[in-house]
Amino acid sequence: MSPTHLEFFERPLAFFITFGTWLHGDARGSIDRFHNRYGTPRLPPNVLRERYERSQLKRRPLRLSQQQRKVVMDAIKEISMEKGWGLWAVNARTTHVHTVVTADWDGKKVRSALKARATKNMGEQGCWREDYSPWAGRGSCRKLWRHEDVINAVVYVKYEQGQ
Repeated sequence: MSPTHLEFFERPLAFFITFGTWLHGDARGSIDRFHNRYGTPRLPPNVLRERYERSQLKRRPLRLSQQQRKVVMDAIKEISMEKGWGLWAVNARTTHVHTVVTADWDGKKVRSALKARATKNMGEQGCWREDYSPWAGRGSCRKLWRHEDVINAVVYVKYEQGQ
């Protein structure tokens, strides 16, 4: 009989990690550190919050080009293989990157490593020439405890992002 209660698991089955330049308050909704449970709705649009978030930026938010998106996805695949992480899905969009990954690290450290490798590889491939990070803030790192949650996150990343 398999365990059905979360307390039987020492660590999550996977992490649903998102990072990029999508600001809180955006018209499409957003996720923040206080509203970061898998399967719960996004925060509703909030013009005042988006204006505040934008005022905190040192630079304009980055829109990833097709080349940058490819480099980012390749970088995530590369580091996942190097570290022995199970990469379930990755999708780089113009304003953000989604990944579903299994790792024996803390999820926030995984997210930091993914962002660092993506930035490094963009620099090496000549599609990021700045000396600052292209990413806004921290990003999101949701723990996925159930197989159903992993499957739903993979479906979302691979098939529900539009063209």
